[in-house]
Amino acid sequence: MAGRRGTLLGAALVLLSTVAFGGPSAQAATTSSAAAPLWFDGAAAAEVSVNGTRFTDGYGREVVLRGFNVSGETKLEENGGLPFASVADARASATALRSLTGGNAVRFLLSWAHAEPEPGKVDTAYLNAATEQMKAFLDAGLRVFPDFHQDLFSRHLFHKDSWYTGDGAPRWAVQAGGYPVESCGICFLWGQNITQNQAVKSATRDFWHNRVLNVGTPTGTVSVPVQDAFLDTAQKTMTHLARSLTAEQFAGVVGFNPYNEPFAGEYTQGQNSRTWERDLLWPFYEKFRARMDAAGWRDKPLYAEPNMFWNANLDLAKQPGGFLDAGTFGPRYVFNTHFYDQKAISNIFMWGKAADGQYATDFGTVRDRSSALSTAAIVSEFGHPMNGLTADKAPTVVKAMYQALDSRLPGASWWTSAARSGPVLSSTQWQWDIYSGRHREAMNGNPDKMLTEGDAWNDEDLSAVALDASGKAVLRQDARLIDRLYPGAVAGRTLAFGYEDRSRDGSSVLSWNRIPGSMPNTARLVGSGRYGVLVWRSEGATAAPTQLHLPNGFTASSTTVVSDLGTVTGPPEYTAQGRTADHPIASAAEPGATDARRLLLSAPAGAESAGTLHYALVADGTAAPTAELRAAAQRELAAWAAGAGFPVS
Repeated sequence: MAGRRGTLLGAALVLLSTVAFGGPSAQAATTSSAAAPLWFDGAAAAEVSVNGTRFTDGYGREVVLRGFNVSGETKLEENGGLPFASVADARASATALRSLTGGNAVRFLLSWAHAEPEPGKVDTAYLNAATEQMKAFLDAGLRVFPDFHQDLFSRHLFHKDSWYTGDGAPRWAVQAGGYPVESCGICFLWGQNITQNQAVKSATRDFWHNRVLNVGTPTGTVSVPVQDAFLDTAQKTMTHLARSLTAEQFAGVVGFNPYNEPFAGEYTQGQNSRTWERDLLWPFYEKFRARMDAAGWRDKPLYAEPNMFWNANLDLAKQPGGFLDAGTFGPRYVFNTHFYDQKAISNIFMWGKAADGQYATDFGTVRDRSSALSTAAIVSEFGHPMNGLTADKAPTVVKAMYQALDSRLPGASWWTSAARSGPVLSSTQWQWDIYSGRHREAMNGNPDKMLTEGDAWNDEDLSAVALDASGKAVLRQDARLIDRLYPGAVAGRTLAFGYEDRSRDGSSVLSWNRIPGSMPNTARLVGSGRYGVLVWRSEGATAAPTQLHLPNGFTASSTTVVSDLGTVTGPPEYTAQGRTADHPIASAAEPGATDARRLLLSAPAGAESAGTLHYALVADGTAAPTAELRAAAQRELAAWAAGAGFPVS
């Protein structure tokens, strides 16, 4: 992109893809102990591999990862590049995330600057502290994929009075680079630095070209290829994690994200975004893949991000990419991308609120690239500012994003076209920062610029959580929007999923997925409450049940399920004889959680065969339906599922 206008538009994509934290101690959300694991919990359930275009667990179930980035605090200095001030805070944050949102995964941020403060010397104290904080999330039943995070290459590029800051590379890499004094010129958004600040552009270009830096040390000058130094540190970090975690904890580490939001910095003569991906970015991932193998991560996928502007939703910012020349990925790589609505953030190109189906095309493109690359996909950052000129759009923007993650269809056409719903996308929202609004960050080391508000990073404010006056973690976004019904594990292949969360925009109820008039009993049963529908086809490979997270409010006594497996209001607690469930529809505590619940759907023992079509409607019980009404709704749903055109195999 050339010129100020193009830079501004392209930079909006990055505006939200970074954030930060630090601060006072957090109290745990609850103190009750987690329930005993069931037979299908444990390491086999926690591990994730890539099977075609899906994630699957050790039982062969299709897995959807849902959660948050933990956290932008890593980008700050107040806690030494760690997500939390203490392990106790990490435990409290993990407990709150499980309890308040039912998330099952986190993208866990790490800092290269703190991992390698001197060339060739890894700070084991930093790695030990980061590992202990990571354990808090693994022990809470959350899967983890670490991310070596960077934005604008490094904070050390920025002088103490700068309007902006960055994170990522260590001080020595910047000092040896001899970069010009940073300046963004006339910039309104921090992300404009990516394409407008010459210091950032030059340092980023040098990384991708593996420039040899001459670094002064107490024992003399050493020559350091900058990308090789990063790869060495990454390998040492991964080796440390593999050795420091128990086998069960390491099973919950589901891959590694090598580099946040890659961009060329500057293209060389004759190069464009597509050839840069082919000639520099993809070879970097292949090198990182080899480091993963050497560190004991051979069975875990690499989460590969394309050029960060490949899916910009403004034409002036968009650049060709998405690994168009990479062939097929296979099971050792995941297609990992971000999405922010540049139009909504700009407050110029989208004046109103987001609407039903707003991002169906954008997220459909992610699904299409996943299919073309023959690998699973994840949207590892998405969200919208909680403060500022466009904050009023957040309730609708984030709802529309979750809707598009669940299905490639608008709500208005979901029931009539459900066979085109597509796979449910995995995702981690930006972000989860218990220190939101309580930071003490000296920006660029300047004590006269002490940042306390929001994320304390380039005026961002995106955290879905904060601490109240008593130190308790509370949601900053509508719980109906953030704590969602979703299929965490499916015993087969998902054919369609849709969820009507009834979240609010102020006092207005956002209801985008209306049950059609041709299904009056189903509509009566749901009423004005929340509901979701899952359709899946058995592959006959496992006795482990299909599992959906039950949001708060879907209580054990009032949740209604209408399925080909049966109907029930108030699913009983899951029990089994060996591996045979006593009830086809049951509920249980989420593994590792204190009070989060899940719905468990088990096909009859010995009766399940590959190709069996299943459906389940799950409603939050605004009214207690009679057995007759449930039976009538079951007949409607059975007819609908049979006639919807779902593929036979």
